[in-house]
Order: sequence, then C-alpha cells, then structure tokens
Amino acid sequence: MRRLVGETKLSVDDFIYPLFIEEGKDIETEISSMPGIKRFSLDKLSPELDEVTTLGIPAVLLFGIPRSKDNTGQETWDDEGIIQKVIRFIKKNYPNLMVISDVCFCEYTDHGHCGIIEGEDVDNDKTLNNICKQVLSHARAGVDMVAPSGMMDGTIASVRSALDGKRFYDLPIMAYSVKYASAFYGPFRDAAESKPSFGDRNTYQMDPGNRREGMRKAKFDSDEGADILMVKPALSYLDIISDLKEQFDQPIACYNVSGEYAMIKAAEKEGWIDGPGVMMESLLSMKRAGADIIITYFAKDAARFLQNKTSQ
Repeated sequence: MRRLVGETKLSVDDFIYPLFIEEGKDIETEISSMPGIKRFSLDKLSPELDEVTTLGIPAVLLFGIPRSKDNTGQETWDDEGIIQKVIRFIKKNYPNLMVISDVCFCEYTDHGHCGIIEGEDVDNDKTLNNICKQVLSHARAGVDMVAPSGMMDGTIASVRSALDGKRFYDLPIMAYSVKYASAFYGPFRDAAESKPSFGDRNTYQMDPGNRREGMRKAKFDSDEGADILMVKPALSYLDIISDLKEQFDQPIACYNVSGEYAMIKAAEKEGWIDGPGVMMESLLSMKRAGADIIITYFAKDAARFLQNKTSQ
C-alpha cells in the first residue's frame, strides 16, 4: 500500500556525483573532512568511474585541482588543463556517462576567490571574459553540460552568447542561480584547496536570510538562457527549492553540499544517528521540496541503498 500511494520517490536517476581530480600521478587521497570522498589523479580515476557507471549514476560533476595557481586562474582555459584532460578521458572511455564541468576559478587562483581581483574584491565584468574562455575550452574538450558557479552577474547571458558564437548551440547550462554565502561549504574548501586567502565571498554569494532576492537571481538566469536552475546548499534552503519549482519551468537542481554530507557522516561514526536512514530522509526531503536533480556526495551510497531495497 505504501508503494502504491507514495507521493515522492527517489531514484538513482536523480543523482549527480561530484568528482575531485588533481593534476599529477598516482594520487588517491581521502579527504579527511569528507569520509569516503577522495581526490584522484587521472591515472587513478577508472575504478571510481567503473563503480559510478555500475551503480547506474547518470552524471558526474568535475572539479579540478591544478598543480600551480596564479592570480587569474588562467589554467582553466588551457586546452591541456586537468579538467579538459578528464573530460576527454571520460567521453572516450565512458561515453554513456554525462560529464558536467564546474566553471569557476577558486581552485585555480592563488587568492582563492572566484574571479579577477581589483583592490580587495572581485571585478564582475572582467571575470565574465575569463568565464567565457573557460567554458569554450570545456566545450572543445567535449563536455556535455557546463555549470558556472562563481555567481557573477550576467554570467549566463555571456556564456550562452560565447557558446552560440562558436556554434555550440546545443550545449546546456546548469546555473548556480541561488547560491548562498554558507557556512556549509567548509569541507569542500579542503577538498578543492579553494579557501580564500583574504576576506570572504559575501559580496558575490547571497545573504542566507534573503528569499525574494533568490527569486530575482533565478529569474535573471532563466531570462538569460539557463537550462537548469540550481539552489545551493540544499537542506537549509528547502523553501527556496520549493519556490523555484513553483515559479519556473526549467528543471530544478539542488546541491547537497559538503558540510551537509560531513555532519551526517560524523554523527553516524559516533553512533548518534542511523546514517543511511538520515541520508535517505535528507535526500527525500530535497526531492519532496521540488528538486528534479540532486548533486550529492551520497550518490554512490544512496544508489547502493536503493539497489538493496529493490532486491529485498
């Protein structure tokens, strides 16, 4: 009866799995603040991709960690950069796996901010030019979707224009439309080595108390041509996910971020909670709120959980 009348159901088809790829060789390093999540060099990546595809996870989201950084993050648009190499490798060896690239600069800049610094802040318009260079390099490498995450105003319009100008008409854009300046990103900054060397990102990420502003940001991205609208983080912003679902026709994604993942893993380790149960209940809440797509570090664990449930 519960199966017949259930209103909200999770599927492995809902998940995107983030991957951290580090430039170098023979690297397979577990991230201490994110148990079970590792940074890989390209030569160590195949077993992880084998597991992802065996579990039926449809897509991965790529984050790169370069060997060297500079003040503009110019390696992001190097056609021989780490992300470009990974894109080509996956599309050659795992052609049915959808490859999405994070488009940002914080992992590639020596100051850890998401664009070009003027004074002590990011210059929005100068950064847009470099975002377009990065996107076109990923497109040439064969990426299936780009996901600009830096929260620069006008990003989606600039990226769509750049892609169309080079005849990448069919390459979709997943917009980080409503991305809050959140305390839940801490473990990610360990994973991607992207902690700002000064200040914070409050001038270009959103105030956690602002709900209506989130709708305005999403409308900008929708009007500029975004194919998917995202809310980040997920658990503390279920109301925002619901708002977007009600107001927009595009698919809605949410990012179940590193801090949300780490808290559940830590409490499970201490024996304070039923880890798998809380994981699935949390993911279900995102789906119930309206998310069509869930980017989550739990993707493999949740896929195994669902497989076991089906086989019982």
